[in-house]
Amino acid sequence: MNNYDVVIIGAGAAGLFCAGVAGQRGLKVLLLDHSEKVAEKIRISGGGRCNFTNRDAAPANFLGDNPHFCRSALSRYTPRDFIELLQKHGVLFHEKHKGQLFCDRSAEDVINVLLAECAAGGVIRWQPCQVKNIVKIDASPEDSRAQSYRIESDRGLIETPQLVIATGGLSIPKIGATDFGYRIARQFGLRLVEPRAALVPLTFDGDDWAPFAQLAGLALPVRVETGAANASPKQRKKAATFHEDLLFTHRGLSGPAILQISSFWREGQPIRVDLAPGTDLPQQLLRAKSGSKKLIANELASLVPSRLADAWVQADPVLQKPICDATDKALLTLAERLADWQLVPNGSEGYKKAEVTVGGVDTRDLSSQTMESKQPGLYFIGEVVDVTGWLGGYNFQWAWASAFACAQALNANLTVLEG
Repeated sequence: MNNYDVVIIGAGAAGLFCAGVAGQRGLKVLLLDHSEKVAEKIRISGGGRCNFTNRDAAPANFLGDNPHFCRSALSRYTPRDFIELLQKHGVLFHEKHKGQLFCDRSAEDVINVLLAECAAGGVIRWQPCQVKNIVKIDASPEDSRAQSYRIESDRGLIETPQLVIATGGLSIPKIGATDFGYRIARQFGLRLVEPRAALVPLTFDGDDWAPFAQLAGLALPVRVETGAANASPKQRKKAATFHEDLLFTHRGLSGPAILQISSFWREGQPIRVDLAPGTDLPQQLLRAKSGSKKLIANELASLVPSRLADAWVQADPVLQKPICDATDKALLTLAERLADWQLVPNGSEGYKKAEVTVGGVDTRDLSSQTMESKQPGLYFIGEVVDVTGWLGGYNFQWAWASAFACAQALNANLTVLEG
């Protein structure tokens, strides 16, 4: 039997960081993963340079059934803390956009830092290692703290009083994502918030999308939000809005604006896109009418990308004329549709292209202070938990913060569930 103070399953961002911190606190740590490589999501993120945090990360940048759950962990391990760790290891980085921090050289730099921290803590790693079964060994009447978890793996039996699940969500199955963490949560009686793909491109019905498929590759800045124009005040209050770039694809919409809104979008719900944010389209079009004989498409091309202007006008015979011949009503309707384009996705590109998973282990069953579940000695950290960040480094910051909170609590014999 192999005995450890703590066993961490999942050698991704959260699992590696938790292992390093716990090991350096003097705990005997075993980190195992079913994959040969560690941290594949770090390796491929940010175009290979890893958007490892966001300077401005705050609870408002996260969603979940209980959006306040993340406050405690985020306040105790901040972006500045992780920045200082990278600086200690000599990793160079830069800010790219809206507080997003990337490695100057490679995402491998972040992985090497995490591995170095694990080595400094004497962490034992078993990879690849398949977990076949986990059972809880109840405490004896003589010692109420003697409960443990017995793990059957393809490298032998393991026993530990503290088990951390850091196996992530369902996004990007080609790099090893599975539902392992959710199955363990169910096994021990924890609730789940239904997982779904997030930070993912949205798709549309082929026939409806045909006029716009020709725009594949076109990118432009937009304002995008969830919800219909006639939504109730309560629904509008819950609507999310982002000002980012949108990208047309053959199957639908992508780009930062759509990835952001996809985390909030629900099936059957419309999204609303302002294709010319900051532009007074009615005024510009009516002014052009009074002094131009150009085609509407040509005038519109001065306000939005020419490919978009052409496609938009081609779809409406009423607009295929010189702007001076158009009615005010037609121009005002055109302006309204461009500024408030409402469309209903038929789905998304799914987990294969999703950067993260919304949902997961219900935070009502976890301590916000320690990440311990209502099952004593069983912890959940990172993406497997129902805490999801915006695009832009926020999800990595949750990995670091939740891992740190957990590592600090390990071996503390906390058995009371905190709020």
